[in-house]
Amino acid sequence: MRRTPPQAAVAACALVFALALAACGSSGHPYKNAARPPAPIVISAAIDDQQVSISPKRFGAGPITLLISNQSNATQQVTLETVDKPGAGPGTKAVETGPINPRETASVKAVVEPGTYSLHTAGDGVRPVKLTIGRSRPSAQNDLLQP
Repeated sequence: MRRTPPQAAVAACALVFALALAACGSSGHPYKNAARPPAPIVISAAIDDQQVSISPKRFGAGPITLLISNQSNATQQVTLETVDKPGAGPGTKAVETGPINPRETASVKAVVEPGTYSLHTAGDGVRPVKLTIGRSRPSAQNDLLQP
């Protein structure tokens, strides 16, 4: 059996190490640390037989969780959409729930942009509510215990 001289083994290891080291480095970082979006806020809405109510009606743009309670006597389906602007055509749906049975709740998530929104039911007779979404809320970048 022939054995490889120790110098050849050392040279082979040095070559592998040099190639591995060259592959690891780069002159610049290809990804920048993007700021986190704002922390989600919970918006509460209630539907009764006459109207939709919501709290708060004004808040900043960003992710929201809309918690809707159907306190009416009928099954309701709720839509959150932008309000028509003159000459801009129909509004854009931000989120829509499935049917919410009487005395039950539903929860939906959305990301809202600055503007005016309407929260309304699919049926007639229940007055919608308007929301005003302001500029974007601050980033949650430095908030502790965020997912």
